[in-house]
Amino acid sequence: MFKRLVAAALTAVAIAGLGACGNKDDAHDKVSNHSVGAGQDSGSAAGEPGTDTATTDDASVFGLRNEVRHRAATTTRATRPHMTKKCTTATHRVKHTTTTGSGTKRHTRTWYSTEHSRSCKQVRTGTETYRRVVRPQRWCVSLDDVNGDPEKDDVWYRVSATTYNTAVGTDKHARMDFTPTGSGC
Repeated sequence: MFKRLVAAALTAVAIAGLGACGNKDDAHDKVSNHSVGAGQDSGSAAGEPGTDTATTDDASVFGLRNEVRHRAATTTRATRPHMTKKCTTATHRVKHTTTTGSGTKRHTRTWYSTEHSRSCKQVRTGTETYRRVVRPQRWCVSLDDVNGDPEKDDVWYRVSATTYNTAVGTDKHARMDFTPTGSGC
């Protein structure tokens, strides 16, 4: 049990360390002015700390579209117990009796039958590998002049895929109005 706990802890530390190193595919697409996985887990491009919690009030924000970013889901291989259904059948001999008559003319007839029963349960048969999601897919939009404030530039918001696709279709510095699903990227 202790060895499994230590192995799980080391795996978690390794995953966290590799995630902090970034992805070599993080780049800025200079042709379309779209940032593609720009390598920051949270916060804005200006270095402001971001939060991973969704906005508490459902207030929409508006501003000038700066950049867009799509963060692909990060997965890893993991193992889990492989469960299969194991069934056993059993037979029981059942005694049946019937009585006719009364007193000294009483006659008891006895016969036997076999009843079949089946019971099933899940049992572990080895392990199986699967893809575990470490970080879900995210769509982000960066705004300048957030809510009309010229001091609030390069603020990242998490958005739905529909809002992201709308942002990709607009020009840079076009006015956008949307309700974010969270702050930071």
